[in-house]
Amino acid sequence: MGGLAEVGCVLIGRNEGVRLVRCFDSLSALLAPGDATRVVYVDSGSTDGSVAAARARGIEVVELDPSVPFTAARARNAGVERLLEIAPALRYVQFVDGDCEVMPGWIETARARLDADRDLAVVCGRRRERRPDASVWNRITDVEWDTPVGDAAACGGDSMMRLDAFRAAGGFDATLIAGEEPDLCARMRDLGWRIERVDAEMTLHDAAMTRASQWWKRCVRSGHASAEHAYRRARVRGVRARSAENRIWLWGALVPAAAAGLAVPTFGASLALLGGYPLSAWRAYRATRRRGRRRRDAATYAVAITIAKFAELQGVLQFHRARLRGERVRLIEYK
Repeated sequence: MGGLAEVGCVLIGRNEGVRLVRCFDSLSALLAPGDATRVVYVDSGSTDGSVAAARARGIEVVELDPSVPFTAARARNAGVERLLEIAPALRYVQFVDGDCEVMPGWIETARARLDADRDLAVVCGRRRERRPDASVWNRITDVEWDTPVGDAAACGGDSMMRLDAFRAAGGFDATLIAGEEPDLCARMRDLGWRIERVDAEMTLHDAAMTRASQWWKRCVRSGHASAEHAYRRARVRGVRARSAENRIWLWGALVPAAAAGLAVPTFGASLALLGGYPLSAWRAYRATRRRGRRRRDAATYAVAITIAKFAELQGVLQFHRARLRGERVRLIEYK
């Protein structure tokens, strides 16, 4: 393994089936015989044989106590804790979701980038859909992963992190049901660390979405995450942290409410506000085309993210309703 001796892997899953097996196999190709102990799989109550499949490959397994609510953040923290018990000298940890495959060469690329820049806390690369043409929902997700290269505000579920930065920031917030990565990255940036996306193939993701209801739930979860992140950050960094949530309120509620509510006193002139939706979609289309995406994909994505504001608003409302009632929102799962 040479220079990879200081890298460990934490992967998480819940009833991922064949997707998890592919994930295991992709990591096995990167690890030398006997190094499976530097891979920890954290299972959140699977009933499909995931735990047995991991142990059959010599991978360390952590089974979360089901009496405590499952979250991806909780699982990742547990994985890091166990990983450091096994190999306390590790410097870096690669996080992988169980529905992803790690691409050949990625571990080496990420390790080299972190070695080269000591200010970097997190390195992530290109995440792509395994089967983007299997459904329109998969295609939308594939475009969504195509974010700009360079300094980034946050990473996704797959990334390599510097363990010193991870520990200094306090790890993931185990109470978050979504958006745990932006939350951790924001705390890392507060401490002076940087996050970077590099132009390298990192993982293949298998969204496996075949129904509109799955995509809608995924957008609801995104809205919930935006609202909770904004609420927490606003108390630390001010109202600017609410920009993502503000856009959801604007397009999901304020524009349609103003267009309908003012229609009578303005003799219908207020309905012109609805023209903002096709204009917003057009801007998204042009931006997506500039990233080299096909016309069909760009158009589909532009329409989808315009409609998504209504699903995201549902998530925002769920978060604030639960917050005001002092309740905890359960996981929003789309698969």
